[in-house]
Amino acid sequence: MKPGFMWVTEGVKAVDTRSALRCYPQSGVNMLTDVQSKKAQPSTSHYKLPDERGLHLLVKTNGSKLWQLRYRYQGKEKTASLGQYPDVSLAEAREKREALRKLIAKGIDPVLAKQADKEAQRVANLSTFEVVARQWYPHWSANKHERHAGYVLARLEADVFPALGHRPIAQIQAPELVAMVKKIEARGALDIAKRSLQTTGQVFRYAIAHGLGGATRNPATDIKPLDVLTPRRKQNYARLDPKEFPALLRKIEAYNGSPITRLAMKLMSLTFVRTGELINAKWSEFDLEGQRWDIPAARMKMRTAHIVPLSNQAVQVLMVLKEISGHRDFLFTSERDYSKPMSNNTILGALKRMGYAGQMTGHGFRGLASTLLHEQGYDHQHIELQLAHQERNSVSAAYNHATYLAQRTRMMQDWGDFLEQQARGNVHQLQRGAA
Repeated sequence: MKPGFMWVTEGVKAVDTRSALRCYPQSGVNMLTDVQSKKAQPSTSHYKLPDERGLHLLVKTNGSKLWQLRYRYQGKEKTASLGQYPDVSLAEAREKREALRKLIAKGIDPVLAKQADKEAQRVANLSTFEVVARQWYPHWSANKHERHAGYVLARLEADVFPALGHRPIAQIQAPELVAMVKKIEARGALDIAKRSLQTTGQVFRYAIAHGLGGATRNPATDIKPLDVLTPRRKQNYARLDPKEFPALLRKIEAYNGSPITRLAMKLMSLTFVRTGELINAKWSEFDLEGQRWDIPAARMKMRTAHIVPLSNQAVQVLMVLKEISGHRDFLFTSERDYSKPMSNNTILGALKRMGYAGQMTGHGFRGLASTLLHEQGYDHQHIELQLAHQERNSVSAAYNHATYLAQRTRMMQDWGDFLEQQARGNVHQLQRGAA
């Protein structure tokens, strides 16, 4: 053999490295060069090009090249992979070699340490905030309205997961939550920021209760929205002065937009339900002959079934509406897709076109009804029940929705008579019906 050259054997078939310019000196430091690594060609068998201190480049028959470190640990010879060439350069491979040799000097097996790191990362990936949150969501949403539950999931995916989703849930600290909510606040979404903080707290509680991800405490409890978010003055829903109500009713009667929108505003004024309860109303909920509207618990804010007694005027509106949408599921359908209800903004947009922008909202009908009914001495409990404000408890929730139904029915008919006269321009005071 020519001096200064060697055969590469090391457990694989012997290859004459000189045949592919793979020759290198037997002695000295930094024996292998980047040029030699680059020009190394595959052969019929795998072979190794050694560098020094246990590092070598394994050239496979398929042409791929892998850096490896051979070392001894507790008397056994082992091999650690340091990455592929050229993704890992010769210099980088040497750096990795030195790092692993330091571990070995401390009595740590680098292969076992790498396996332990991978397992720890696998466990961490199974316990990230997003993984736990997606386990929490079906449990939490089981008794929630589909629309509300979908909104919460969308908020998680848009705002929370990008900030916290990849983080192991047990490692998340309060400052991370603060950074998340302040980023949401920065775009002007203060309410979403508050709700996102509330939702993350629910996910942490779920993780702790079920022993997920090693979570032992809820960092959301360390944060109060007022401590980290800019407080804002609470704004009530815009509504007219009661003296301006008759003019609005007459404008609704003369509204030249969509007939469905006009009828929606009329029915809202007669029943003063919430906008969401109105626009999602289905014909299956109505008993026109019995003059009653039963809104199921799933659609109510209080999650309790609600009865709306229908005045003669409300029934008349519904009879007209039935000619338009009676063959569909929803009373108030979208103009683009009859299988869907109208938008939340439809009534608000109609009020704006009538000149009431910033002065009146769909919710304003509830405030006007409450004010006028209270002024005329109707029983506070009857009004609050009809507004679905009455608090319910787990024992009486199934019965409260029908409480004072006879009194509320008379009150709603008085209200219908009052609105009819106001819309006609007649001077008419709200009169309490016979007890």
